[in-house]
Amino acid sequence: MNKQQVFNPYLPSWEYIPDGEPHKFGDRIYVYGSHDKFGGKTFCMNDYVCWSAPENDLSDWRYEGVIWKKTDDPKNGKGKRSMYAPDVCRGPDGKYYLYYFCDYTGIIGVAKCDTPAGKYEFVDYVHYADGTLLGKRKGDIFQFDPGVYVEGNKTYLYTGFCPTFYPFFLTGGKPLSRKGAMVTVLAPDMVTVAVQPKYIGVHCKRNAKGTPFEGHEFFEASSMRKIGDKYYFIYSSFLGHELCYATCDTPDGEFEYGGTIVSIGDIGLRGRMCPKEGANYTGNTHGSIVEACGKYYVFYHRQTNRHQFSRQACAEEIVINPDGSIPHVEVTSCGLNGAPLEGKGVYEARIACNLYSAKGARFYSVFRGSEGAHPYFTQTGGDRESDGDQYIANMRDGSVAGYKYFIFDDAKEIGVTVRGNARGRMVVYAEEGGEPVAIVEIKPSAEYKEFSAPLTVSDGKSSLFFKYEGKGRLDFTSFRLD
Repeated sequence: MNKQQVFNPYLPSWEYIPDGEPHKFGDRIYVYGSHDKFGGKTFCMNDYVCWSAPENDLSDWRYEGVIWKKTDDPKNGKGKRSMYAPDVCRGPDGKYYLYYFCDYTGIIGVAKCDTPAGKYEFVDYVHYADGTLLGKRKGDIFQFDPGVYVEGNKTYLYTGFCPTFYPFFLTGGKPLSRKGAMVTVLAPDMVTVAVQPKYIGVHCKRNAKGTPFEGHEFFEASSMRKIGDKYYFIYSSFLGHELCYATCDTPDGEFEYGGTIVSIGDIGLRGRMCPKEGANYTGNTHGSIVEACGKYYVFYHRQTNRHQFSRQACAEEIVINPDGSIPHVEVTSCGLNGAPLEGKGVYEARIACNLYSAKGARFYSVFRGSEGAHPYFTQTGGDRESDGDQYIANMRDGSVAGYKYFIFDDAKEIGVTVRGNARGRMVVYAEEGGEPVAIVEIKPSAEYKEFSAPLTVSDGKSSLFFKYEGKGRLDFTSFRLD
């Protein structure tokens, strides 16, 4: 049972860990991912770090420190290449192995450690028995986003990258996958190819037409888990904003499409069909599943700062049905909490699970967007400054920030702390499209100032949606429930 409340994002406001791979080693959950920089100019600019929490208290996240530096890779001594999504497994020898790659090199590096979150040491690059690097042999497909799964003495390495164009200037001339995700079986030494790469039936955009994968085709972010007797291949679809899954009875067989697990904009739920209709600003996402104390969770990441280069780790509880299916879950503010948040206290605005403007939301490109009419998550302070406060910036007329869920018991007042030249009101709803439960008058203030009003929300479980109506713009840092 959690000792304190935990929110989404579940790590500190200044931490930017996308591509999260959660693993249970012993009685702790470890999260490995790439490492974005606040205000970064490209993906994954920082060194790999690790966070962990006790399996029975997912509110108690501990920073484990840097486990692998960019310059630890022999081919990246000057640290000019960013390190993309990694994965970690426990090998047959009891050691822990980190699989990684540096942006568009197209080869997979391997490092090992005696503990899950110690300092990893370079082992080798994944290669064929003759020493040729996987990805460099004639006919090889470009290697990307390694996911690893160990069963017995076999290590299964999953890779794949399926855009509809060929950026040869990035891939060194190596072709990208034209069929979908692949698996390569490694020898017990964890680096030598034992069984040649093969496709696993998880189709990409080029060959999914007429199959169950159509509309949710494989793009990247390979990850494997075993739940019961089924193998679950989790991946990011061509839509980018969602994690999907496919299942099979073996780890290297033909996988069948299962469905969407989570969309960071709740696209596919409640009639939302595209990024403009999204409940949040979208971009790519990447993650996987872990079991903790008999419950299952999906880990993913959200976008901040108007682009895809400052992403943050989130998680939701999921259900595995008796038939093995996983229902599509909504994004929430209470994620790992195990229950709705308390309907009293002060909450940071940054834990909004829904955010959009009067014009809707949008899918962030890899280019930084202008403010325009859109609100966005950002922070003061520099990268990894623990005193940097994250907030919602640029809320204008019609902007909405939504929070799910709370348990209310005789709440009487609500306060919002904002700053800016806004003159209007913050209208609070218990549900989208419902009747107001509070109307808070807002006046201009150069410094953060609280404005309050009576709250008439019903007791029990409820969401809260804050809609600004008026002139000017405001920054929203927190709200109080009493």
